[in-house]
Amino acid sequence: MRQHYYFAVEGVIGVGKTSFAKLLHQRLGGRLILEESEKNPYLEDFYNDPDSFSFQIQLYFLLSRYKQLINIPQRDLFHDYLFVDYIFQKDRIFANVNLDDRDLRLYTRVAKLLEKELTKPDLVIYLQSDTNSLMSNIKKRKKPYEKNISRDYIKRLNEVYNQFFFTYSETPLLVINTQEIDFVHNQEDFEDLINQIMNPPSGVKFYVPRKR
Repeated sequence: MRQHYYFAVEGVIGVGKTSFAKLLHQRLGGRLILEESEKNPYLEDFYNDPDSFSFQIQLYFLLSRYKQLINIPQRDLFHDYLFVDYIFQKDRIFANVNLDDRDLRLYTRVAKLLEKELTKPDLVIYLQSDTNSLMSNIKKRKKPYEKNISRDYIKRLNEVYNQFFFTYSETPLLVINTQEIDFVHNQEDFEDLINQIMNPPSGVKFYVPRKR
């Protein structure tokens, strides 16, 4: 039985986690689960008016992610690999940024109950980048509901993500600095990352690709 089976890709909006998860699935096969963020009916309202829709968007995401992940077994005998473009704790990161203290306390009680029932990934892959690169990627993909995302919001998210993964210890973790690579368009970059994933750490590994 393969030691590492369930891979979760994480990172701030615009870093390319969904693209990377799709490429891994295409290259290695198995099963792919993608976050259904665009189905959240509060998404555009939140980016237009964060204060009014923060709790609604968080609760919807929490339940949606739980529904997707609750059926993941410890091992799926019909697939070699499983790739997911988020971790359940992602919701906790956003909640800490978006919710006030009162709403956060209620949210946390619900999230902790749900999280106990979920299978943890065998390896979490955290794609890291800087705020300027993230904003550039967001603008390039031109998603209508993202047009009002502010640089300050992405900067804050980036800080909270880095803080979260600096102390993360729930699963093995591979941190990849993506600023000097293009795994979507450069096959050599992508193959290098495949090699890192196929030789995963038992604890935490920080991988900084060599500059070209």
